[in-house]
Amino acid sequence: MNKIVKFLIAIIVCQLAGVIGSIFNIISLENWYPLLVKPSFNPPNWVFAPVWTSLFFLMGISLYLIWTSKKKNKKIAINLFIVQLILNILWSALFFGLRCPLCAFIEIIVLWIAILFTIIYFYKISKISAYLLIPYIIWVSFAAVLNMFIFLLN
Repeated sequence: MNKIVKFLIAIIVCQLAGVIGSIFNIISLENWYPLLVKPSFNPPNWVFAPVWTSLFFLMGISLYLIWTSKKKNKKIAINLFIVQLILNILWSALFFGLRCPLCAFIEIIVLWIAILFTIIYFYKISKISAYLLIPYIIWVSFAAVLNMFIFLLN
């Protein structure tokens, strides 16, 4: 498989995770989420789509760099990446699908840990791939705080 195809697959897989997660958001964004009490630092709704699209793109590049690396021991790193991607989708299912901010908060802590381990393992293979995930863990950190406040306020 040539590198262009691998690049496209890595990007599409990550963007697909965003699309799957957004399926849970659609109904709740209309009739549940607007009714929640949110903290003053809650961004406007229009911010989330471009931020997540950008983050999933960076994640795709990061995955591609690991996938095409000539270094050994990539399997654990790629498996960790897949786990955190599934956990990312699961957060949307818990928060928006089940409408359970507490469940989502507990899960986002697990997601944060999975991202951290992914960064650590990616760093051993490609420093650039690890650095590309830093905006992601920062945003998930912010999302965790936001999630906690939404749970506490509601």
